[in-house]
Amino acid sequence: MVTASFDNASPAKPAAPGLWTRLRSWVANSWLFLTFFAGFFLFWQFSIDLFDIPRYILPKPTEIIVKSWADAPRLVWFTGVTGLETILGYIIAVVVAVPLGLAIAFSGFLRKTIYPFFVSIEMTPKIAFAPLFISWLGFGLLPKVIIVILVCFFPIVLNSILAFGSLSDELTRFIRATGASWWSAFLRVRLPAAMPQCFVGFKYAAINATVGATIAEFIGSDQGLGFYIQIQTGNLRPDLAFAGIFLLTALGLLLFGAVTLAERLLIPWHISVRRKK
Repeated sequence: MVTASFDNASPAKPAAPGLWTRLRSWVANSWLFLTFFAGFFLFWQFSIDLFDIPRYILPKPTEIIVKSWADAPRLVWFTGVTGLETILGYIIAVVVAVPLGLAIAFSGFLRKTIYPFFVSIEMTPKIAFAPLFISWLGFGLLPKVIIVILVCFFPIVLNSILAFGSLSDELTRFIRATGASWWSAFLRVRLPAAMPQCFVGFKYAAINATVGATIAEFIGSDQGLGFYIQIQTGNLRPDLAFAGIFLLTALGLLLFGAVTLAERLLIPWHISVRRKK
């Protein structure tokens, strides 16, 4: 008679991949994008001479780099100004919108009063408020931050309402059956179940955050990348204007990348995150 014995100890988990391994994996998975990106700029570089495009209309990427390097101190300062407006507005929007979305999701009164109001405001272009805020508050930091908050707030709060208000009946019955307290059930079940939908709002807001800051600077400012692009365009310097556009793109990518990293750290179990690994 053959008997089998089972060790109660759980099998050892494989060691987490190191930084170099993760970097190689990212490059291997992103080669198509990187190839397209490099091909786009090579085509841009050589098409200027090929099609005899005037430099005052479209400069070469190498010319943009050289000219922007000469104006690097001002570009760095204005990037910091726009970055501060973007990050402050985004963080405030998250801190305010998520608890408010949670309250609306669990309150019938708020769903019938505040929720329709938010939907109607979301349909209104937020940039229309920018001249008013600038006329009320001046050309400083505050009106730009408020515009960024408005741009980021509504996608986050609407997705938070959907996230916290869309728990399945099976999950609700399971929570009641366990006899857990409301707070324990919220931390262990409701919040993790709502986080994937919340991150949809976080990502959408991250994409639009720099847009809000830039347009607010277009309307009224004496600093920031939006102001810089507007001035250089008026001076017929498309090379420096493109430098500001590239830096705005980099700011948006950094914010979106930070949100994506937070998503991977906070909800690594979700299918949308596991598919990316």
